[in-house]
Amino acid sequence: MTDPLPSAVEELRGLLTIEELDTDLYRGAPSAEGPGRVFGGQVVAQALAAAARSMAEGKQAHSLHAYFLRAGDTTRPIVYRVLRDFDGGSFANRRVVAMQGGLPILNLAASFHRTEQGFAHAATMPDVLPPEACLDLASALEASGQPMPPAMLERLAAFEVRPGPPSPSGADGSGTPSQFLWFRLARPMQADETMARVVLAYASDFALVTTAVLPHPVSFFSPKLQVASLDHAVWFHAAPPVDDWLLYFMDSPWSGHARGFARGSIFDRAGTLVASVAQEGLCRFVGAEKGASAA
Repeated sequence: MTDPLPSAVEELRGLLTIEELDTDLYRGAPSAEGPGRVFGGQVVAQALAAAARSMAEGKQAHSLHAYFLRAGDTTRPIVYRVLRDFDGGSFANRRVVAMQGGLPILNLAASFHRTEQGFAHAATMPDVLPPEACLDLASALEASGQPMPPAMLERLAAFEVRPGPPSPSGADGSGTPSQFLWFRLARPMQADETMARVVLAYASDFALVTTAVLPHPVSFFSPKLQVASLDHAVWFHAAPPVDDWLLYFMDSPWSGHARGFARGSIFDRAGTLVASVAQEGLCRFVGAEKGASAA
C-alpha cells in the first residue's frame, strides 16, 4: 500500500509549481480540496512562485504584501500576471495579479534582494513546549471538542502540525492573546531556497487570524462567526528549513470593527527567527441562522 504522506508532499510541490503560459503569465493548478473557497495561503504562495519565476539568479524574496479581493474557486485554476516594476542592482520588485473568470482575486507585491552582509540582531524564541510534548492537530482539536473540518485535512495533508495550548488572556499578563504551533513537511521535500520560501508563504496562513478570536466567547469553527483573510504580509529573514520543525508563535494585539489583527514569528528549531508575518482578517459575528464558513 502506498504511503500517503510522500504523495501529499509531492502533490503540494505540484500545487506550488506554476505553469508558464506566456511571458510573465502563469497558471496555478486547482487544489485537491472539494468544491469551496481557495485557501488564502495557496494563492499567496502561487503568486510568490510566479513573481520568483521572473527573477534573475542571486535574488530571493525578502518580503511580500498581499490583498485578498474575492474568494477563489477550488475547482478552477488561477491565472497569475506578473508586472516587472523594478530591477536594480540590489533589489527588484514584482506585482502579481491573481485572476479567475477574468476577475482579480488577489493582488500581491513582492520585493527581492541579493545576499548581503550587515548589522544583525533578532528576537529570541519564546519559551514554549517542544513539538514532542504537543499533540498532533487532529488530536488537539478532538480534545477541545472541535472536529477537524474535511477541507483542513486536505489542506494540511503534506504537513505535520502540533499546536500548543493557547493563552487567550496573554501569558505575560499583558492581556494579549497568543498561541503557537510547530509544523514541518510530513516528509522531506529537499526544496531549494525559492521553493522553501513558497512553502513557508503557504504555511504562514495557518491559524494566524484565529488568534484574534481566542479571547472571545465563540469557537473559530462556529456558524456564528464569519472569518476571511483581508490582507497578508510576510518578511523572510532567512531560508526556512521546511523539512524540519518550525515554531509559529502568534499574538493578536487588537480586534474591532468586525476585523482582527494578528502577528506571527517563525523560528527554526535552533531558535533562529526565519520570518515575520502580519495579517488582518474579517471576524464578523453573525446570527446562527445565517451561518458562515470559516476561511
